[in-house]
Amino acid sequence: MSSDPFEGALCSLCKDPFESSESAINSGGDLWHQKCFVCVQCFQPFPEGVFFEHEGRKYCEHDFQTLFAPACTGCGDFVIGRVIRAMGSTWHSPCFKCILCHTELANIGFVKHKGGMPLCKPCNAELKETGKKFCGKCNLPIHGEHIIYRTEPVHPNHYSCKKCGQVLTAKSREKDGELFCLRCHDRAASICACCHKPIEGRIIHAIGKTWHPEHFVCGSCEKAFDGRRHYEKKGLAYCETHYTELFGEICFSCGKACTSDDIVTVHGKHWCRNHFRCVACDSSLATKAGAQYVDADERPYCKRCLDRFPQEYRKRLKQRKEV
Repeated sequence: MSSDPFEGALCSLCKDPFESSESAINSGGDLWHQKCFVCVQCFQPFPEGVFFEHEGRKYCEHDFQTLFAPACTGCGDFVIGRVIRAMGSTWHSPCFKCILCHTELANIGFVKHKGGMPLCKPCNAELKETGKKFCGKCNLPIHGEHIIYRTEPVHPNHYSCKKCGQVLTAKSREKDGELFCLRCHDRAASICACCHKPIEGRIIHAIGKTWHPEHFVCGSCEKAFDGRRHYEKKGLAYCETHYTELFGEICFSCGKACTSDDIVTVHGKHWCRNHFRCVACDSSLATKAGAQYVDADERPYCKRCLDRFPQEYRKRLKQRKEV
């Protein structure tokens, strides 16, 4: 009788027989050559003989985790054993905890914060009462100073200056969707022609310069225009009143000063002669004999256009003139 215990046996992988002097590895009732008992992914022996099996194939721990184990959202490591699935992610049980008090949430109820992070119910109730802000970048609560970036409060140290790369502080500034440290921002920002300081927020472009809205004022009365029309003369801006007082009558159409020999004045308003036109058909109302127009609600029309108005409306206009 043969003394070889593996006589006639074949390796489960290569199907070759075993030598009489060769040792074999028995795993789950199958025999393997030592050189054949390796990870099917990296073809290396199993460290300390530890392996993981998936669909009948054996893997070392590293390759099994890489191929099949989910990654924990909390720590980033692979999850072996109990897997917590919550909020569309996977977690180790100890890693799934309240982001404020760090209570483990695997066996108790939790609330999903709007930033996508879990809260225990007591902390969620406290947040509703205090209105504490959460960072739009890391989703953690903001305890100290913060900045507003793309409409969300964030910790400034999550970002670096677009120009110099310095980690930002609460004194950083946003320009054209990018963040800058205060020094780089001031160097790149538009400078107000009045105060010579950087302009943040709304900016006025006028007479070839940039201004803070409150510093763009009439060169005579020094009142801010606040969106009202301005008139330029010799590099300065003026309101209509003072431009007229200083430089002449203003054409109601083009906004420029009218010359004394080329002006039409009607109902306290002034036009350059070639700008005094019917408001309906744009035909000229100024002739060599003088201005030929029909007044309707203090607006000039040619007679042809006025005749197209409803009869009742023309009747009221006539009655109004007679009064």
